[in-house]
Amino acid sequence: MFTDQKSLRYLLEQRITTQNQQNWLAKLLGYEFEIVYKVGASNRVADVLSRRDEDKELQGISRPFWPDIAEIDGGTEEVKKDLVLAKILEDLKVDPDSHPQYTLEHDKLYYKGRLVLSPDSTWIPKLLQEFHTSPIGGHLGIYRTYRRMAQSLFWIGMKGTITNFVAACHVCQRIKYQAPSPAGLLQPLPIPKAIWEKISMDFIVGLPKSKGFHVVLVVVDRLSKYGHFILIKHPFTARSIAEIFVKEIIRLHGVPISIISDRDPTFMSHFWQELFRLRGTTLNMSTAYHLESDGQTEVLNRTLETYLWCFCSEQPKSWTGFIPWAEYWYNTSFQGAACCTPFEVVYGRPPPSLARFVPGETLVEAVAQDLMDRDETLK
Repeated sequence: MFTDQKSLRYLLEQRITTQNQQNWLAKLLGYEFEIVYKVGASNRVADVLSRRDEDKELQGISRPFWPDIAEIDGGTEEVKKDLVLAKILEDLKVDPDSHPQYTLEHDKLYYKGRLVLSPDSTWIPKLLQEFHTSPIGGHLGIYRTYRRMAQSLFWIGMKGTITNFVAACHVCQRIKYQAPSPAGLLQPLPIPKAIWEKISMDFIVGLPKSKGFHVVLVVVDRLSKYGHFILIKHPFTARSIAEIFVKEIIRLHGVPISIISDRDPTFMSHFWQELFRLRGTTLNMSTAYHLESDGQTEVLNRTLETYLWCFCSEQPKSWTGFIPWAEYWYNTSFQGAACCTPFEVVYGRPPPSLARFVPGETLVEAVAQDLMDRDETLK
């Protein structure tokens, strides 16, 4: 192999330090070759391909193209073949006000600003898989899966389709738990007046060791329901948890007025209680054997454990890789009490959508590799 890059001569002799070099070297070792340095001026065979005479014209150009985009685009053949939607399309072309809830934009049919699909669209099963069984979907229940999809999509009979799909999900049937209403009358805690003013926290322990981590510290805001999942290593003390709390919570949201927790030895220690007494934070401990007083965190613990169980049951030691996606999934899921997502309460806007990477969009190999790795993780 002739090249004008002199450093490539020592590719097989130098110390490999980056992930990209390791990936390329693993591929190149399958071939027998020799790298020969050649001055750029004399390397005309390869050099001429990178140059273009001024009198020549560009004859062709390539770009990424998604061949299935026509199937999901509103106003396409599937929509036009549906008798009900075809009638609406024709009426809107004659009179845009004939169907107040429907609009026609760039030949695409929308219902209250949501893209309309045919009930028989071949894309509906694929979308249900993406919005329910992916790490972003998180195997949510019927209502929350519907709310997540209804932000941008609509088809006739949408609720029934989602209900049947979630009810038939094998993972949900195998892993989900029954959630009957609690017996007796509960006394709810006072509702906070500001976000991150009053929080609750708890540990999830007993997890298999993954990248040195055993424990997850769950911190949730009682008003917005926004949560943080923080990885912890054994052994830990009240001092180390306090340092992590300052770095991960106080750094972002300030010092809370009150903290609700159980009677874990870490929270009962003199160091922990004296630290927050000096900061003006009230520590409220749950009654022994009565977890209901910290029910919000206990329910979130169970929700996170179910999420990890759905995706890591076959590879239990890979759970740490799903913690960032679990936090994003939970904070962007619809909350019935607030009638919106925790993300919207904290930031005042809907959560951003994740765009898929199309090969060929970037010329930087490292960026392309990172984006492909991210899409592979989501897949």
